[in-house]
Amino acid sequence: MNQQHTAKSSRAVAVEILLGTMDEGKSLTVLMDQWLEAIPDNEKAFVSALCYGAVRWYTRLNGCLGQLLSKPLKPKDRDLHMLLVCGLYQLGYMQKPTHAVINETVNICRELNKDWATKLVNGVLRNYLRRKQELSDWADQRLTTKYGFPGWLVKSLTQAYPDSVDKVLDSLNQQAPMTLRVNQMQQSREEYAQQLSEGGIASTPTQLAPQGLTLATPCDVHQLPGFFDSGLCSVQDEAAQLAAILLDLKPGQRVLDACSAPGGKTAAILEQCPELASVTAVDLEADRQQRTRETLSRLHLEAKVVVADTGDLSAWWDNQPFDRILLDAPCSATGVIRRHPDIKHLRRQSDIAQLSTIQFRLLSTLWKTLAPGGRILYATCSILPQENTHIIERFIRETPDARSLPLVLDGSHDAPAGQIQLLPEPRGHDGFFYALLEKTTG
Repeated sequence: MNQQHTAKSSRAVAVEILLGTMDEGKSLTVLMDQWLEAIPDNEKAFVSALCYGAVRWYTRLNGCLGQLLSKPLKPKDRDLHMLLVCGLYQLGYMQKPTHAVINETVNICRELNKDWATKLVNGVLRNYLRRKQELSDWADQRLTTKYGFPGWLVKSLTQAYPDSVDKVLDSLNQQAPMTLRVNQMQQSREEYAQQLSEGGIASTPTQLAPQGLTLATPCDVHQLPGFFDSGLCSVQDEAAQLAAILLDLKPGQRVLDACSAPGGKTAAILEQCPELASVTAVDLEADRQQRTRETLSRLHLEAKVVVADTGDLSAWWDNQPFDRILLDAPCSATGVIRRHPDIKHLRRQSDIAQLSTIQFRLLSTLWKTLAPGGRILYATCSILPQENTHIIERFIRETPDARSLPLVLDGSHDAPAGQIQLLPEPRGHDGFFYALLEKTTG
């Protein structure tokens, strides 16, 4: 981190992060990693909460700010715009003394070398406090500002889920829980839950994933018993844990994990059925595949990890068919917005058609590598039908030797039609889609 970064106060860093995400289209997660090292440890949690919250509610906050400003700020003053957004978020959503928020936000104007703006910032924030209820009522009149989502995504989700769109949007704004996948090669879920309890960490069993535990409060992985030295558990959302179960793995099978990085599902496959003949994990991104190797090493598991374009069979396939394939296809990630709120702003409507093309192409290409009688599990962390049901329905129509198989889960999510669309649940799983296809032999 250079000296320019380290010289900034915490709130000024938050302004830089918001500029990078909202104006430059950079990943919020990447920016947080880059900037947090320049922040004192006792400020890291505050800056993280401020940035994630301001991005999550940016559309709502930006709308309210438009009501408070007599005219928009000039393009050269986008830093002031983001500073005001940060101030509004603190006043509206964080338990901070209002006088401290206003004073400290005003002081950042001087750090930005814009002393002239101190009166403006002070006035806008105080006016917000006076009109807080009025502005809240105004924002609640439309779904975009009520939940802080772009118009195109609200329209798409309304079309897909007309009777529950409010619930879906609200769930995507909730803080996601921290869920563990217990390595049942080592011990049972109940045994590990007892270990957690003895260490003062409360957990509850997940409803759909038989090896999952949801923590009452997220914690650092260093606090988890046996995480590093014994590989007793991994951090993985409940919905993602289902992939290894739905594949219906059998000893002696050859398995492909396509688009595998960072390796969570690869490891789950190996834990689910240790007697597999082989597991091949393919992904294009070398850095993320390194994380796959690290995950497997931590869990004392082995797989063939390949860096290649999954859709280019000549680059990696040995012409030996697979019995099971997991295709965790590149997608819009709309089902995990609560974990990555910048998706609201970085994703574009035009991306969906492009992603759908990629998804169908990958499914069609990998079908060639599947053995007769073999199964492919198509998965996305999207909740948009264009990436899910539409892809599967088209593929079955155009592929004579493909048939859909029923999916069965614990609880009430059985899908005789062979497709499961999970929507995000507060304190539960992320949004996720699964479809199971079999290559017929006749």
